[in-house]
Amino acid sequence: MLPALLVSLLLSAIPAVAVADSPKVLMLGEVHDNAAGHATRLDLLRARVDAGLRPALVMEQFDREDQALLDAAAQRCRDADCLIASAGRAEWDWPLYRPLLQFALDRKLPLLAANVSRAEATQAMRGGIAAVLDPATRSRFGLDQPLPADIEAEQVSAVMQGHCNLLPEATARKMIGAQLARDVWMAKVLEDALAKHPAAVLIAGNGHVRRDVGVIRWLSAASAAATEVHGFVEGEAAPGEFDIVHLVKPQERPDPCEAFAKTRH
Repeated sequence: MLPALLVSLLLSAIPAVAVADSPKVLMLGEVHDNAAGHATRLDLLRARVDAGLRPALVMEQFDREDQALLDAAAQRCRDADCLIASAGRAEWDWPLYRPLLQFALDRKLPLLAANVSRAEATQAMRGGIAAVLDPATRSRFGLDQPLPADIEAEQVSAVMQGHCNLLPEATARKMIGAQLARDVWMAKVLEDALAKHPAAVLIAGNGHVRRDVGVIRWLSAASAAATEVHGFVEGEAAPGEFDIVHLVKPQERPDPCEAFAKTRH
């Protein structure tokens, strides 16, 4: 585990890691629409695989109920477009993920669907995580106990910030059910992957890979200790959010707060 937060302006500045020294779990974040971040992340992953790492790729971009489709496509498809057409859902900007998926196919890396779908996320917001996570999973990850206060507070804050601080707090508290369900399920897929594969790489948004409140908080102590967390961010990251921060060029996009504010009137 890295002892302190490191900031990487260029991926080439990061020394190569021998596979023997590489963590068993890599969490590689993203700003979903940032092309520079996607390219930088793929360079990092390629370097680790070239050094001998043979991970399963645990991906937020595929919904858990589509694992059978993903398995069949990975066996049949030779190119990423075939894989996306077979198992990808419309809500993702797939051209940004095409190089990563092609790399996975070329290197024959297992692909694991790790997301709770939008429909299930809505159920979690309305009925809590019990609406989408089975009793065995809830028990396994301690969800039969009160949610840790720091996770609840930070997740509410993240939802508020993500909605330009225009949501009522009561609404934000209901919405964290979706984030928590996704974090816990991703942790489950990672843990299960480690039982079958020598290593696992989580490909997910920066909010999910945060060390302070994200997926890692739901891993076993042994898995968490063997995890290295990378954030690919457009601005500053707070201390403790990631082990390594890759600053990437901000993506040009309309101000989301302007559009959200209009929907509030």
